[in-house]
Amino acid sequence: MDRLKALGRLLPRVAVAVAAGAALGLAFAPHNHPWLAVLAVPLFLAALNGASAKGGFLIGAGFGITYYAVLIPWITVIGGDAAVALAILEGLFYAVFGLFATQVLKLKLWMLWIPCLWVATEFATASVPFGGFPWGKLAWAFSASSLGKLAAFVGIPGLSFVIAFVGVLLYAVLRPASRLRLRAVALVAGVAIVFGSSLINLSIEGDGKTVKAAMVQGNVPGKGLEFLGRARTVTKNHMNATLELEQRVKNGTEMKPDVVIWPENSTDIDPYKDAETRADIEAAVQAVGVPILVGAVTEGPGPNERQTTGIVWDPVSGPGQRYAKRHPVPFGEYIPFRDQLLPYIKRLEMIGRQTAPGKVPGVMPIGGVTYGDIICFELAYDNVISDLMKGNSQVLIVQTNNATYGGTGQPEQQFAITRMRAIETGRTVLIASTSGISGVIRPDGTVEHKSGQFVPDVYVATVPVRDGHTLATTIGGWPQWILTGLGLLGIALALVKRRRTNDPQNPPAAAPSREKVPV
Repeated sequence: MDRLKALGRLLPRVAVAVAAGAALGLAFAPHNHPWLAVLAVPLFLAALNGASAKGGFLIGAGFGITYYAVLIPWITVIGGDAAVALAILEGLFYAVFGLFATQVLKLKLWMLWIPCLWVATEFATASVPFGGFPWGKLAWAFSASSLGKLAAFVGIPGLSFVIAFVGVLLYAVLRPASRLRLRAVALVAGVAIVFGSSLINLSIEGDGKTVKAAMVQGNVPGKGLEFLGRARTVTKNHMNATLELEQRVKNGTEMKPDVVIWPENSTDIDPYKDAETRADIEAAVQAVGVPILVGAVTEGPGPNERQTTGIVWDPVSGPGQRYAKRHPVPFGEYIPFRDQLLPYIKRLEMIGRQTAPGKVPGVMPIGGVTYGDIICFELAYDNVISDLMKGNSQVLIVQTNNATYGGTGQPEQQFAITRMRAIETGRTVLIASTSGISGVIRPDGTVEHKSGQFVPDVYVATVPVRDGHTLATTIGGWPQWILTGLGLLGIALALVKRRRTNDPQNPPAAAPSREKVPV
């Protein structure tokens, strides 16, 4: 009977947490309601406050699973079971958050520890398992908001802290137990952060040098073609789009680019080994007379392996510099525990050869400009961006293939992440996609060009070449490590307090009879 009563008290809390998780999912693209994130945090904390640790785990699970179910429904393209599994896996990180947050909320400095614990949770989701899945960071929701400008100073983890902190301040204002003075201070601090960020003006000027770059979106054929024919069609689409670009240059209706960017998977057939693919690339390169950064799938380095690469193809010397994607997608580009899983999950055979990760950053000097190459999903990994900036990349390039997820919201989410990277690094980002979204994003996060999906698109932009660093790229990963460390410290302090409270030799003061029993 007591358990039924406890469950009855717990279920309303879980329902509130589920509502908060849904609201947070709607904060992101393609829904684009970022301020729901600021409302979701206090709603989640209200559900956790006063609950037991076990109850907090269930409340956090309800929040996290719902959050990811709303955030990444596009995973259903792979399979409904995959979407459910990923939502549960990522949701369990927030279950752990809920377990500890119930105790951290009892500390005097809970307003500091909670947002630090949130950053620690995001760090965990971005790290494990299989390299993590950093798609659910609070920061990504604010690419079009003034609050997002803070990423230039504190980086992505720092911005997530600020957003969670603003949510905590709102909770402090609304929390019945808060004193009037605390409410007033929290309200003033929250308003100062939000309106202060609107006064930030980020520079989009270069250091006196510019470069002209062409992003080619050749588009992909419809479904139903056999693999080899489909792959060849995609390559020829990009070749033809490049030839048309050169014709416009000759006609004087388009400026001549210094470099041309083809997307990830613009050829799925190894151009080093296939004569027809190599001839198509050579035809395009010779026509434009400038280097093309080709997105190619190449064989090796080991048996039954492949790599997703960006290859600089020069009109004089041919294929040269090469970058191999460092963060291939588990169960999308490679299969963890392949030998153990394949006999039981036949669908995994569709993945084919294992994608071997690259070992070095995609820092590529082309024509006197240092480009930083990023391939698709690895855009969301902080270390990939950090390494490019350590290599003094002056312009960033994203080669991507979103054809599988076209029309699902995933391309919009990736585009929002790209905007945040432009703000964080203070670099122009050039995006080339097979089928959309391609575009150009200025160093302050504003969009110069954004293509449609499943249409051919060629755009030539003159962009600044920048050498300076933002404060965020100067301090690197320190905010994440410090905030994560503080989050873990908050957990340690909460556990020490809990142990002392439960110590029979040091009993706590008697609680008022009106106090509710935590569930």
